Amino acid sequence: MINPPEHILSVDEFHWQLGLLQHLDVGLIVLDADHRVHLWNNFMTNHSGVRDAIAYGKRLEDLFDDFPGQWFQRKLESVFMLRNRAFITWEERPYLFRFKPYHPITGLAEFMYQNVTLIPLSSPSGKIDHVGIMIYDMTAAAMSQLGLRDANAELALLSRTDRLSGLANRGYWEECLRQEYERFRRTQTPSSLVMMDVDHFKAINDTYGHQAGDEVIRILSETLRHHARATDTPGRYGGEEFGVLLVNTTATNAMVFAERVRRAIEMLEVRHGPNRIQFTASLGISQLGNQHQSHEEWMRDADTALYYSKENGRNRTTLAEDLE
Repeated sequence: MINPPEHILSVDEFHWQLGLLQHLDVGLIVLDADHRVHLWNNFMTNHSGVRDAIAYGKRLEDLFDDFPGQWFQRKLESVFMLRNRAFITWEERPYLFRFKPYHPITGLAEFMYQNVTLIPLSSPSGKIDHVGIMIYDMTAAAMSQLGLRDANAELALLSRTDRLSGLANRGYWEECLRQEYERFRRTQTPSSLVMMDVDHFKAINDTYGHQAGDEVIRILSETLRHHARATDTPGRYGGEEFGVLLVNTTATNAMVFAERVRRAIEMLEVRHGPNRIQFTASLGISQLGNQHQSHEEWMRDADTALYYSKENGRNRTTLAEDLE
């Protein structure tokens, strides 16, 4: 029994298929083993401004000045050698070609985010002598996912930030303190804790009102942020009490920091309506040591030094080590 001959495309069928490829809303490129263009569909023409007649026979890096030629060549070589498909997602690399987005929903995007598929194409002899490249516009999905990430990051930030002061809230700040204590147990690297309390804060609220008191908290918080290093963690412990975690810092250097902050606060003048409010703060310092059996003990020592400052004239800084 003789098998029927395989179907051979007619001229019309070939024309239809080529027309379909040209008008798909996907970029289609075919490159030969020398990485030269043999197919360039309308999607590529419309988004790049490069006509197929111009693209034909050219390398992609010759057509686009900003094309990542060396990086892409390694991708192509793996497809030719391994005879397997390769994929490039927008998360790995936002785009292969810097095209402008064109959908209204993606109007905030600076460029078209793209997924790319590289497909080995074999000749009748079975040799892989061409690679097909498909470019998918992923801008809408990417913008949605990036927006979700930003929203989650903002929620995470809000969950650990005190709304009034903008500093770390008590829960997050204490967790940082606990982590620093655990790090000290492993590394024995010195860190110090500064606790601070606004002097006569109740009198400020009673005299000028709670909104004035809130403004004092905000201005003091800005002062702490200004003087803290990027590695430090200032936080609002509660009410008018604050703490600053100073990593890799001895008590001596913590004293320099605390006195700088204390003097800066002493010079502040908070304006609230017709009132000009001046205030001071008392501070206590404790350097983390092996005598502390927990981060709570470390904080208790700094608090003891703070209250010594308040009970002995206020507007001063006390080292917990000096009270031993």
